[in-house]
Amino acid sequence: MRRRMSLLPLVFLLCLPALADVPLRPVNTYSIVARDAATGELGVAVQSHWFSVGSIVPWAEPGVGAVATQSFADPDYGPLGLTLMRSGKDASQALGALIGIDENASVRQVGMVDATGGVANYTGDKSIIEYCDLVGDGFAVQANLMWKPTVCAAMAAAYEAADGDLGERLMAALEAGEGEGGDIRGKQSAALLVVSGDSAEPAWGGRVYDLRIEDHPNPLLELRRLLTMNRAYNLMNDGDRYIAEGNIEKAVAAYGAAEAIVPDNHEMVFWHAVTLADAGRVEQALPLFTKAFAMWPKWRELVPRLPASGLLPEDPELLATILSVD
Repeated sequence: MRRRMSLLPLVFLLCLPALADVPLRPVNTYSIVARDAATGELGVAVQSHWFSVGSIVPWAEPGVGAVATQSFADPDYGPLGLTLMRSGKDASQALGALIGIDENASVRQVGMVDATGGVANYTGDKSIIEYCDLVGDGFAVQANLMWKPTVCAAMAAAYEAADGDLGERLMAALEAGEGEGGDIRGKQSAALLVVSGDSAEPAWGGRVYDLRIEDHPNPLLELRRLLTMNRAYNLMNDGDRYIAEGNIEKAVAAYGAAEAIVPDNHEMVFWHAVTLADAGRVEQALPLFTKAFAMWPKWRELVPRLPASGLLPEDPELLATILSVD
């Protein structure tokens, strides 16, 4: 059933680009859109047996909403859906308006969530079986080309049961979908996008996680690895911000937490050491310099360059002490 175009002023709809006249190939298998009620963060995650699914399906804008457009996907649903939600329409109104002007709505599958946690999804009756969709509190899941029709229920249950931030819960939903049998064609690519709930962020900014696996024999395993790495680098960014604010204690804690997540990342070890040394905590820094130099010897060459950028004091004795470690 199509929604009436009266959901939006006609003049506004006429300003929107036309939706694609020709259906595209079925690029997607399963996805989830969601809002974190505690933080306001908005996100979408997807896996498919199609190359670079992240370039087509997931869309999100800080403080506005998130969209997954799939089946015979029309990417226009992403930016147009966000435009409508930015204008004040809720997820249901935005999706209904676009379905109402799409001549190929019968082959679409779309999920949307808005900044208040309102959700909506749609599955056209010509989507490829097995397909399913359902909505829950602040999230919507949708799937097509499945081996079994129970994928959506498994994803929803996993999302609701998972702990952690929004990225972690979206990841849990994808893993549950794969565990239930996933795409009848197999697996190839995946993506996870989480943005801030702050509408003051620019439309292109506020990225908490923005990860894409274009082509991989086990895309969710690789997406899980990158999610962990991204979480660690977010902490590194926090540390950099604390340094800029002059809060050395918080910076050291953030760098240390990042290093604990990925202890084999020599860059995190090195910058943790630099922060300690710059704060005068040389004895704490030296074991970390030893570790970083052992993992990547070229860090030694970088140390003498740092005073010129204000990252270490202009202190020859300090530099000699750092460079003397085994």
